[in-house]
Amino acid sequence: MTRIDAHQHFWSYSASAFDWIDCDSVLARDFSPADLMPLLDGAAIDGCIAVQARQSEAETDWLLELAAAHPRIMGVVGWVDLRADNIAQRLETRSGSSKLAGFRHIVQDEPDDDFLLTPDFVRGVRASVERGFSYDILVKPRQAIHVRRFCDLVAAGRTTAPRLILDHGAKPDIARGGWQPWADAIADMAQVPSLYCKISGLVTEADHATWTVDQIARYLDHLLACFGPDRLIFGSDWPVCRLAAEYRQVVDLIDGLVTRACSEARDAIFGGNARAAYGV
Repeated sequence: MTRIDAHQHFWSYSASAFDWIDCDSVLARDFSPADLMPLLDGAAIDGCIAVQARQSEAETDWLLELAAAHPRIMGVVGWVDLRADNIAQRLETRSGSSKLAGFRHIVQDEPDDDFLLTPDFVRGVRASVERGFSYDILVKPRQAIHVRRFCDLVAAGRTTAPRLILDHGAKPDIARGGWQPWADAIADMAQVPSLYCKISGLVTEADHATWTVDQIARYLDHLLACFGPDRLIFGSDWPVCRLAAEYRQVVDLIDGLVTRACSEARDAIFGGNARAAYGV
């Protein structure tokens, strides 16, 4: 089985372009395929999915260039303005890119908690999935309560289910032991049979210095109970994970928890489900 890291990032750092990164942070530098490939080797990961970090079509083009040069970058989740009036034409120009798996919008930063349900955004996501692209849902718990309705709106009238992927388990507040409304929202959205969920980014939602395996396990076990092993996908969220753990630590953490809970599903969670979700 091909082992896949389904969520990682590359960037050329500048303080103005990445204003969410503190200037003295371990993230405040360039991160390239040359940095990642030895980490993949060390963790026996065969390939990865590169996910956008900025809402820029220029970054999408850059990620596709990296993917063309590095076969182990199996797909790219890029960005396009899904609310644009000419979204159909924009998507048409992207349809010929074999490594463009799908798109993502940084909904977690939108001030409107109902952003997912706005008609122009839903229209754009529907247009993208109709062309065979996936869509990554990046939300915080306060927005997660709308994910099931969003999925229903995107899927309405379609004969085939759209490929939708929830990022970072909807970012539970692990550091403060937060449970609701996150837990109920996860149970609700998991009833959408075509929705996948990435078990990624959990260490950075915990306390960066004091997180424990048991703290992470509580949230991962809930995701597993709701989504089941056939819809969970491993992602490292490298290099962002470095705020709390190094690459191999993240792989070993999730591998250990998955092995403890459902060892028979390791191949699916570490590769098979990503292949299905992204069509790579």
